[in-house]
Amino acid sequence: MSLSRQHGRVKVLIVDDSATVRQTLSSILESDPEIEVVGVAADPFVAARRLAEVVPDVITLDVEMPRMDGITFLRKLMAQHPIPVVMCSSLVESGTQTLSQALEAGAVDIMLKPSIGVAEHLAEAKIQICDMVKAAAKARLGARKNRPPVLHAVREPEKKLSADVMLPPPAGHAMAKTTETVVCIGASTGGTESLREVLEVLPAATPGIVIVQHMPEKFTTSFAQRLNSLCEMEVKEAEDGDAVLRGRVLIAPGNYHMMLERSGAKYYVTVKEGPLVSRHRPSVDVLFRSAANSAGANAIGVIMTGMGDDGARGLQEMKQAGARTIAQDEATSIVFGMPKEAIARGCVDRVVPLQNIAKEILNIAACHCA
Repeated sequence: MSLSRQHGRVKVLIVDDSATVRQTLSSILESDPEIEVVGVAADPFVAARRLAEVVPDVITLDVEMPRMDGITFLRKLMAQHPIPVVMCSSLVESGTQTLSQALEAGAVDIMLKPSIGVAEHLAEAKIQICDMVKAAAKARLGARKNRPPVLHAVREPEKKLSADVMLPPPAGHAMAKTTETVVCIGASTGGTESLREVLEVLPAATPGIVIVQHMPEKFTTSFAQRLNSLCEMEVKEAEDGDAVLRGRVLIAPGNYHMMLERSGAKYYVTVKEGPLVSRHRPSVDVLFRSAANSAGANAIGVIMTGMGDDGARGLQEMKQAGARTIAQDEATSIVFGMPKEAIARGCVDRVVPLQNIAKEILNIAACHCA
């Protein structure tokens, strides 16, 4: 157990060539009583010297730096001494190539920062930054097996709102079971590759799937395109009014909430702006509540790896409306936060390892149609 675990604080090393970013991030992180900044470095060479003195629980690492870029340093670090790393750069916002390199090199998370007004932007995103670092500290690198991470855009902090701000709670009258099933999945940290493992093995005839993966704006399109190239099902970033069809997967666009709606016997999604719910946009709670309202017993709810409790309340509402529910187990979760909270609420029918989630979905769907 690391020193930080014994004393209840997460040790962080900040590596960024911008003095403004170093100072601002230090101030933000030190304001959280659960986090301790153990050093700052202007480039990877300075960081390497600091690592000889102290081993942090998390490193925040810029991409573009003098003498050695962050991607190269990340690769060397992961090969020699794996430590959870949160990439912090404006570069990843401008191109998927750099983004892919960061993910493939082993970053646990990515924080997007603007090219101008960095200090003001980071200060406004205080809650999200601290949550991101604490989530990274909980990441089980052994469970990752080089799986790329979920991405988080830093946004304005708001008090932790519930799905009430987007739609009313379920009325308590679950919809009668019909012939069509809808699968609703929520994931966060560690979810990008975990979702790929689930979707890759599902056949083209699988019931329609709607997904909220905590991911920033602009990257859900490329994420969906990548999955579409690997899966038998059609995978696309959801657009307002898209039909939920057998053989189709809809992924909520970054920075927008997605809700399941029903018209007659048909399902479709609405994509809307709105405040952060459970500190996220898109929010799993919003999707799950909409499924409880619109699909009731015709839905299957799946909650996967991720930090925090987004989705736990919504899954409980789905269960109360008659849906069958699945949670990823601790052993295969990169961060066992969201599934743990759902299990604690007593609303999970089956707790299964990642490799069995697709099979569970198909089994439940088959029983539903029987």
